[in-house]
Amino acid sequence: MRIDLAQYLKSSFREKNAPVHDPGPVITIAREAGCPGKKVAKLLMEALNQRYSKSGKKDAWKWVGKEIIMEAAKELDLEPEHVRKVFKEPRSAIDQIVSAQVQKFYKSDRQVRKTIGQVIRTMANDGHIIIVGLGGISLTRDFPNSLHIMLEAPLEWRSALISEKHCCSPEDAKRSTMAVDKQRDQYRNYYQGKDTDYTSYDLRFNAMTLSIEEIVEIIIKMLEIRKLI
Repeated sequence: MRIDLAQYLKSSFREKNAPVHDPGPVITIAREAGCPGKKVAKLLMEALNQRYSKSGKKDAWKWVGKEIIMEAAKELDLEPEHVRKVFKEPRSAIDQIVSAQVQKFYKSDRQVRKTIGQVIRTMANDGHIIIVGLGGISLTRDFPNSLHIMLEAPLEWRSALISEKHCCSPEDAKRSTMAVDKQRDQYRNYYQGKDTDYTSYDLRFNAMTLSIEEIVEIIIKMLEIRKLI
């Protein structure tokens, strides 16, 4: 099941940016455009909860993705689309000044990003959470009880999937795929800093050659080795 983000927002982001004692476990899944991040997260969550149910823990693991942006928008009194644009379309200082003049309840890009980051940190502190995208690795790399996954695949393969899914030309699909990849890199760079290797992933998977089931099985094995489950 997906997580109810309202409870985290109402908690005023417990401990803000500092991890609580022994936080986690947390799993982050980053992905290139066209790779099955949500499908991997959902199957992984189901597999982990099946294991946990044997010890009496029901629905211990949850996963969260883009809906966090919607909840952050409510907290900031912003339109969800405005929050999305903060990450999709980096704006100049002049653009932000103009927006501040015309919007009654204006929140700066920095405030929006900070709020989203705080929500993610709070969820990671509570543990048993799988975070899909949203710069998860950049925000939780300092958590000792964490595992960070990257799903990747050849550009042509990913573009073909997107072309079929959205009924667009191969050329348009390729441009869209590259644009989304760039946006996600910018998103992660905001939190981790540009040109740093501190946030290297623990595991990288080729989504073209590995099935979702194989990826999940390997992740669970690594969680066992790391004693995170």
